Amino acid sequence: MDDRAGTFPTRILLATDGSPHAELAAMKAVDLAKSTNARLHVVAVGRTFPAAVYEVYAETGYEDLRREAQEVLDEQVRKIEAAGGTVAIAHLKMNERRDEAIVHLAEEIDADLIVMGSRGFGGLKRALLGNVADSVVRHAHCPVLVVRPSQGRSRPF
Repeated sequence: MDDRAGTFPTRILLATDGSPHAELAAMKAVDLAKSTNARLHVVAVGRTFPAAVYEVYAETGYEDLRREAQEVLDEQVRKIEAAGGTVAIAHLKMNERRDEAIVHLAEEIDADLIVMGSRGFGGLKRALLGNVADSVVRHAHCPVLVVRPSQGRSRPF
């Protein structure tokens, strides 16, 4: 049994894609990290493509995808710091599905909590498109806080 079970988190992993939903999650992660003195890690995962598309795209597009993901990560870190938060480590992950990259990094850093946003897809759309948050909740070794938008909520930063 984990000695930390039932205590406040010491390492929080915020998964971000730069969307307004992820920014709501960032605000919650900053609040949690401040109130518990936890170290806040932030991860952005670069987009991936199916193998057949990837082979064609790989030579010209990989650096574009990496640059895009790095920009998302840098912008999120900037917004967190502007809101008074502190990022312990910013992580950029590539070449892995988003859900797998988040779960693997959480294990690697021994995160106590994963915080992420959700677009709130329901029913058929979730079944067809999949849902990163659902997959992370099912596979993570630690608790996952999924921050969902409330009606009429404006952007947090």
